[in-house]
Amino acid sequence: MQLPMEALIYVVIFVGVLLLVEGIYLVAFGKSISLNSRVNRRLDMLDKGVGREQVLEQLRKEMQQHMKSQSIPLYSLLADKAQKAAIAFSPKQLIMIMCLVSAVAFMGLSIGTATDTALRAALSVAIGVGGVYAWVNRKAKKRMGMIEEQLPEAVELMVRSLRVGNPFVSTIQVVANEVPDPLGTEFGVIADECAYGREAAEALKDMAQRLDMQDMRFLAVAVGIQQQSGGNLAEVLAGLAQVIRARFRLFRRVKAITAEAQWSGKFLSGFPLGCLAFILVKDPGYYDDVLDHPWFIPMCFFVGFMLTLNLIVMKVITNIKV
Repeated sequence: MQLPMEALIYVVIFVGVLLLVEGIYLVAFGKSISLNSRVNRRLDMLDKGVGREQVLEQLRKEMQQHMKSQSIPLYSLLADKAQKAAIAFSPKQLIMIMCLVSAVAFMGLSIGTATDTALRAALSVAIGVGGVYAWVNRKAKKRMGMIEEQLPEAVELMVRSLRVGNPFVSTIQVVANEVPDPLGTEFGVIADECAYGREAAEALKDMAQRLDMQDMRFLAVAVGIQQQSGGNLAEVLAGLAQVIRARFRLFRRVKAITAEAQWSGKFLSGFPLGCLAFILVKDPGYYDDVLDHPWFIPMCFFVGFMLTLNLIVMKVITNIKV
């Protein structure tokens, strides 16, 4: 019964790492950092009396700090995800949190398992780094998904504002005030930058590159062309909103079509593990005769590698670009 109990301890420690990182994040920055807040973070900071210039400086620092730290060894694997997730932790703080949760994982493994010290240390580092990466990746996916959903509504709001006669900079300010996070704060930063003299097309282009979103690039190009050659920007953005909505519907349709293949890959990788757990619970001594065999541990790693490879291959096959 020792093997499944240790495996359960590994899972519990990994989940505990995720909860620990989330707790530290919320304690450090409060509920205003949450994407579920109805009032976007920029407006919340302004309501608390922070100056507009200080708010802009802090938000720009948070939005750019991760990509500037790609030269840090191994951090480049995390920088892109942290940038898209707009993690308020600085790169040094994230590295310190990795060290902290690795130490916590080592203490948990030392208390709950009898694994060798070297293996415990390696597993602790893997759990610490992997846990922080999984947390940042989850934040990035959630934030980018919300931006994709909010963008068509934001563009349509811009169209309505332009049609009533507002200038484009005022239109961006309307979006920044009316749209919740995460897109509201992004447009709020653009509005503040335009107020201090930056070109709106340049600010939109910078946001599109930072978020790596094709629809945002379309918006930046449309605004840039209109500023150079003129034309009815409201009509251009109205057509862009329709294109974005059509692409979003197509993406959802592709996601629905490929869902069966994705879950098949997850099931095929999870079913052997479920059978293993069932066998060990029903008959804890099932593998006692082969535990000491020299090929047992290597074959366990090989099976784990093949199951992981199955997930990766199925994800690549079903990752259709729209």
